[in-house]
Amino acid sequence: MLPYARQSISNEDIESVVDVLRGDTLTQGLRLPEFEQAVARKVCARHAIAVNSATSALHLACLALQLGVEDWLWTSPISFVASANCGIYCGAKVDFVDVDASTGLMSIKSLSTKLAQAKLDGKIPKVLVPVHLAGTSCDMQAIAELANHYGFYVIEDASHAIGGAYSGQPVGSCEYSDITIFSFHPVKIITTGEGGMALTNNSLLAQKIDSLRGHGIDRVNFEFNSPGPWYYEQQELGFNYRMTEFQAALGLSQLQRLDQFVASRQSLMKFYRNAIQDWPGIDFLEEPKNVYSSYHLAVLRLEYASPKQHRKLFEWMRVNGVWVQLHYWPIHLHPYYRRLGFVEGQFPVAESYALTSFSLPLFYRLTNEQQCDVLRILKEGLAQNGLL
Repeated sequence: MLPYARQSISNEDIESVVDVLRGDTLTQGLRLPEFEQAVARKVCARHAIAVNSATSALHLACLALQLGVEDWLWTSPISFVASANCGIYCGAKVDFVDVDASTGLMSIKSLSTKLAQAKLDGKIPKVLVPVHLAGTSCDMQAIAELANHYGFYVIEDASHAIGGAYSGQPVGSCEYSDITIFSFHPVKIITTGEGGMALTNNSLLAQKIDSLRGHGIDRVNFEFNSPGPWYYEQQELGFNYRMTEFQAALGLSQLQRLDQFVASRQSLMKFYRNAIQDWPGIDFLEEPKNVYSSYHLAVLRLEYASPKQHRKLFEWMRVNGVWVQLHYWPIHLHPYYRRLGFVEGQFPVAESYALTSFSLPLFYRLTNEQQCDVLRILKEGLAQNGLL
C-alpha cells in the first residue's frame, strides 16, 4: 500500500538520537535550545519554543494571548480539529471562516464580510487562526491589515508549512502575525516523532509560552525569598508540554535537510500537475503567485464529482493500493461541534471541498515511477466513474 505521506529517516538522524540516548540527559538538556535556535534562525524569527505537539503549541499560544471565557476564536473549517480545539481548551467560543475554492485557504472576502458583521454584533474575535493548508501560506498581509483594523491577534497555524515562504519571507518569520505554529509529526515536512513549536518576535509572549510548557515553574526569578538552593516556584498553572532531548536531536538533524525535502516536494508536485494538465475538471489546489509552498500535501480537486462519485473513486484508489486521504472533513460537521450548534450549510465552500477532494501520495522518497502508477490508477478510476 502506497501511503499519502511517510517520514524520511537517515542514518545521520538515527545517530543523532542514539548519541543522546547514550548520554546522561534525556530531557531539559542542551539539544532543545539548540533546536529552537536553529529553527528560529532558519525562519528569521526572534524566539522559538519547542513543545510535545503542535496542538500543545496552539493551546499555549492562545493562553499567552489571554484568550478566555467570553472571547471568540475564529479559524478555518478545513483543518485538523486542533486549530479550533485550542480555543475550546481556553474556555473561548469558536467560529469559522469559509475557504477559497481554488486554494482551500481562508477566504479573505469571507473574512472581511464576517468581520464587518461581527463589529455590528459586538463579537469581534480576540484570536484568528489562519491555516496554511497543504503547506501553502494564507494571504497574511491582507489578514494583518484586517487584524490592525479590527484589533485581533493572529496565530498562524503553519503545521504544514515549515520550509515555505510568503512574499519572499520564510513562513514562521511572524512578519504578519503574533505567533506561528509548526508541527513535527511524522507525516510533516520534518519530524521529531511527535512535537511542535511556537515562534514569535514578542519577548513577553515567548516568556509566557516557555513558562506554561513547564508547569508554570520558575527556577530563577522568585516572587518570594529563596529558603535554599533546592527552591523553585510554581508561579502560574502550566502544563507538562516539554519536548525531549532525543526529539530535539532528531529535529536538528532533520532540519539540515529541510530545503532538500521541500525542493523534492515541489518537483513531485510539478510532475503531478504536468501529468493531469489536460484532464478536464481535475486539478490540484492552486499555489498563489507570491507563495512558495512546502507542499505537505498533494490535494486533488474533482470539480464535477458528485458525493457518490467522490466516494467511489476514493475507495477505488485504496482498493488498488493507493492510500489516499481526505484533508479534511470540515471541523464544524464533527459531532462535537454539531453539539455546539453548527449545522450543514454554514460554510458551503468548505463542505463542497470535502466532497470533491482528496490527497494523493506525496513524500520525499516518492519516485516518478510510483507517481505514474498513482496516476494510472487514478485515470482508470476517473473513467470508471464518468469523470474523465
